[in-house]
Amino acid sequence: MLVVELAFTSSPERLAARPAHREILARLHAEGELVAAGPWVEDDGALLVFAVDRGRLEDIMDADPYYRRTPGVEVRSVRAWTPIVGVLQRS
Repeated sequence: MLVVELAFTSSPERLAARPAHREILARLHAEGELVAAGPWVEDDGALLVFAVDRGRLEDIMDADPYYRRTPGVEVRSVRAWTPIVGVLQRS
């Protein structure tokens, strides 16, 4: 699994892009590629957990302008994560 951490500003462009981004997230979740996603309570960033490999994550991020082309959104980190409990494991 891969965990993406985002940082936000209150940019109007970010807020305008958010509905389309959330539609993409809903589709990725329904397809099993996104485990969970959501903003921090302060709305200064977000955490997303993907059940994909690095190449597929790059494709996902390239297809959604929110990650790389929307003012007010910064990808802070992409890290591999090995869950021990709490997540269904795929074989």
